[in-house]
Amino acid sequence: MELVNTWMERSSQFKAIIHDIQKEEMCGNLTLQHHMLEPVQRIPRYELLLKDYLHRLPEDADDFKDAQKSLELIATAAEHSNAAIRKMERMRKLLKVYELLGGEEDIVNPTNELIKEGHILKLSAKNGTSQDRYLILFNDRLLYCVPKLRLIGQKFGVRARIDVDGMELKETSSINVPRTFLVSGKQRSLELQARTEEEKKDWIQAIQATIQRHEQSVETFRVLNCSVREEDCTPPNSPNCTELGKRAPTPIREKEVTLCMKCQEPFNSITKRRHHCKACGHVVCGKCSEFRARLLYDNNRANRVCIDCYTTLVGVPPSPASLTNSAQRRRSILEKQASVAAENSVLCSFLHHMEKGSGRGWQKAWFVIPENEPLVLYIYGAPQDVKAQRSIPLIGFEVSLPESCDRLERRYAFKMSQSHLTVYFSADGEELQRRWMEVLSRAGRGEEIQAHGPISEALEEEGEEPTSLGEST
Repeated sequence: MELVNTWMERSSQFKAIIHDIQKEEMCGNLTLQHHMLEPVQRIPRYELLLKDYLHRLPEDADDFKDAQKSLELIATAAEHSNAAIRKMERMRKLLKVYELLGGEEDIVNPTNELIKEGHILKLSAKNGTSQDRYLILFNDRLLYCVPKLRLIGQKFGVRARIDVDGMELKETSSINVPRTFLVSGKQRSLELQARTEEEKKDWIQAIQATIQRHEQSVETFRVLNCSVREEDCTPPNSPNCTELGKRAPTPIREKEVTLCMKCQEPFNSITKRRHHCKACGHVVCGKCSEFRARLLYDNNRANRVCIDCYTTLVGVPPSPASLTNSAQRRRSILEKQASVAAENSVLCSFLHHMEKGSGRGWQKAWFVIPENEPLVLYIYGAPQDVKAQRSIPLIGFEVSLPESCDRLERRYAFKMSQSHLTVYFSADGEELQRRWMEVLSRAGRGEEIQAHGPISEALEEEGEEPTSLGEST
């Protein structure tokens, strides 16, 4: 939508074409932007209509339970939609700041959050004169920027970076120099002056809130780290927080993981190799295991450990940057560990899959339908991955056997289709094909599904190593 508005301002011909289209009767005297918003607004409208319908519907009505179930399904869809919109909005803001800085600062990262930005005056420590500067506050740092001389468009260069970790804020206003405050950090101290009292208040509140959130995250990091490991991420037979470092862990097999179990970046054989944390047994990348801690079970010798184990064993987080990538990162919708989801699943197993029109061949992946989300299909690269590669809401999909025109060469194939999306699947046996078709069909109709659990027998019979989602088979 923003792109349409930009080109309508830049090109008179484009603007004239849009206006001509909007005058047509089928547009209903509405703008193109209005029609572009319709798909986004449709799900929230359904939710509001169903809530109002349930409010007016007697509890003994025949369709009361069906209406409740429909509302739950729409609410789940709305949650997924809103999460995606929030993520896109955050990335859009980061990209805007990235362009403002001329692409010289590495800020476009899902863990970064833009808190506040704007012009402000900086007081010179030498003579007390004020200089126009630009401040950009993120959840982990404050960027102090100066304007660049450019012929087209305003750009800024970063003069100083101040980490939120260790940052202090102090009001320094006086009669002679009003509306001032001091920001001091490990890298630099800045005495700043706002143009109005309201502007000063906004900056102080934003910086104080950011510092408080950071301090709370650091303070509770060790406790959260222990609870997350024990509840979600501890491999079978591995030590818990009280036993960490005192006994050897049970390592996860490297080929059962395609993503780093900490930063969730995909592995490769050149720049992102697999390493084992010697304390918990997780498979992590080199960056997430560049720490060393002494382990009692290995005669108190220093061993390679992951960032979480280092913090638990040593008692001090390695650095604010490491915290940003692990403890302070907001959890994504796809962050469901495959092994945990499989233990509480409606159905899970290896399947080969191929999306129609994608141009890619058959790929092998680990598929899970969790019990707590029985209408969503999660696709993993391997059974121990901590993050799914993709999720597919199943409501509205139709499941059937392939037709002759599909020209599929694999045995035990089936497909599910909805609108313009068709995904083909191939199971390793007729019984597995039947069970997946039954579960997906019922999920597509929004019906309750009885749990089948993991297909462990199929894994044992195959004797195959899982492959990455990106490897064609």
